[in-house]
Amino acid sequence: MHLNISHVTHYTYNEPVHYALQQVRLTPKSTGGQTILSWDISLAGGKKELEFSDQHNNQVLLFSIEPESTEVTLKIEGEIETTNSDGIIGKHGGFAPLWYFNRSTPLTKPGKNLRSLVKSLDSSIESDVARLHSLSELIANKVAYETGKTHSETTAEQSLEAGHGVCQDHAHIFITASRLMGFPSRYVSGYLMMNDRIDQDATHAWAETHIMGVGWVGFDISNGISPDERYIRVATGLDYRDAAPVSGLRVGSSDETMNVSLQVQQQ
Repeated sequence: MHLNISHVTHYTYNEPVHYALQQVRLTPKSTGGQTILSWDISLAGGKKELEFSDQHNNQVLLFSIEPESTEVTLKIEGEIETTNSDGIIGKHGGFAPLWYFNRSTPLTKPGKNLRSLVKSLDSSIESDVARLHSLSELIANKVAYETGKTHSETTAEQSLEAGHGVCQDHAHIFITASRLMGFPSRYVSGYLMMNDRIDQDATHAWAETHIMGVGWVGFDISNGISPDERYIRVATGLDYRDAAPVSGLRVGSSDETMNVSLQVQQQ
């Protein structure tokens, strides 16, 4: 599938910004199932400081905001060719060893709710793939998809206890639970083309788990499927913080307003 992406983020500040640095992880990975045909990131109101690959092999752009700016626009235009692999990414690669993905983080630290969730799984299911799909279904049933109820610092334990969240929360719960089950797991941020629209609400998030004999396999808990050719993998990590599309720091007391326009469509 040939996908076109147009992603524009416009920041405005009520007072001039004296100093700010932002990390941008919005360049897709060159992996099995997707080929980058073209990709361009442009910036108005800031300048590129450096570009590097992090420990998860994410391409990271570091940019600064021009002193005393009140507006910054980050624009991404790209074309990707994708194929359906039923969510299978394959063998492990990159800088971080496989055992690293069994580590918990502040966002994925298991508590009593996560441990109870894992214990409630049907123990008669022998296939690893089937058990993980069963876990995905269980999470979707227990945690309703609702926007505005959680935020970027909500933990897996908190969203499970509350019973609502978004794709980030679903991914964190799945990652935490699958690690408790002994599977190395990671967070994925990227793009998803919804079939009923061109304008998308936001970037998307899902999970990947490493299964012996198969490799890394993706699970989109919010949509109840493994990623297909409509998905574009951009960044991965132990949790959202590692794979956040944009993160950084700002000096001063100015308030920030962000407006996003995102289109993903088939050519």
